[in-house]
Amino acid sequence: MNKVGSISMLHVILLSMTVIGLKNHVTIIPSLLSHAGRDAWISVLIAAVALIPWLFLLVYIHRSSKQISLTDWLHTKIGKAPTAIFRYGTALFFLLMAVFTMAETLQWIKATFLPESPLVLMILIYSILCIFLATTNLQTIVMVNVVVLFWVVVLGFFVAITNIQVKDYSLLRPFFEHGFKPVITSSVYPASGFIELLLFLFIQQNVQGRFRWYHYAIMIFILHSLTLGPLVGAITEFGPQEATKQRYPAYEEWGLVSIGRFIQHLDFLSIYQWLTGAFIRVSFLLYIVTDLLHMKGNAIRTWRILGPAFFFMSLSLFLLNDHILLKIKGDYLLIVTFFFMLLLTFFFTIMALIKKGTAKEI
Repeated sequence: MNKVGSISMLHVILLSMTVIGLKNHVTIIPSLLSHAGRDAWISVLIAAVALIPWLFLLVYIHRSSKQISLTDWLHTKIGKAPTAIFRYGTALFFLLMAVFTMAETLQWIKATFLPESPLVLMILIYSILCIFLATTNLQTIVMVNVVVLFWVVVLGFFVAITNIQVKDYSLLRPFFEHGFKPVITSSVYPASGFIELLLFLFIQQNVQGRFRWYHYAIMIFILHSLTLGPLVGAITEFGPQEATKQRYPAYEEWGLVSIGRFIQHLDFLSIYQWLTGAFIRVSFLLYIVTDLLHMKGNAIRTWRILGPAFFFMSLSLFLLNDHILLKIKGDYLLIVTFFFMLLLTFFFTIMALIKKGTAKEI
């Protein structure tokens, strides 16, 4: 069983950098800054350390399920009807995650680069691209991810190194400016990204070899670094007060990039980073949704049912006021995502402890 699968562990690690990295690198930063301010970076450290014991639950679930599909495993534990409820409920939540990623990405595009572009056309084009990738297979998704991630990483190091000249690390002090409470409570925001590592249990049947605790530890460390980079950059480049006022701090950092006197205005490069990250994240979430709804391998059914649902949900969310969408994301979705994933972990752990039924190798 250890050698069965279509993708390697390295592919999973690289996939986590894009799928979860986009959220931790971009989405959670405004909420973190608004709630923790100058000490937001400490919340990231606390979240990463606090979730280390949780990683061993993932390993336990992975071993107990014998690396077969989670839905097939649950079927042997709780039967057909409860498993169906789980499949549809989880698929709906993952679809909402994909929709919010789509809406936030396109709102950023419209607010920064394409304010006059037709709304429906942008959503239609991006929806078609994401659903097309989701209806291929996991190997295609990870291969596309490997190609685009290389340049995402290169551009990330480029903006970080180039902006060293304008960073003032003294702005990180004083520590715990407003006490411990804001730092502790704000740790739920980076944790809502880290805890999405649970997503990879839904593709465990396609992975060569078994998940080990150090695989998850490596991914947590990478995601922790991806969060700290733009977060510390925003604080040290703009100051905590100004960074808190910004809707897209990670994007605003590109506005400071300059090479000498004549090379400036390189913020257009951020388009590639954000669009490719959202493309892989949305496609991967939709791939899991198709698997949960038993649509995988049936492209016609996916286009006929999931395609319109995803398009109209994205359109309706995009029509919301920018500030309302930001509030829903920051005050509700990130927190709900954390607790939903945590409850899923506990549910799988309980199922692993139940000896009734035997998971079958398929």
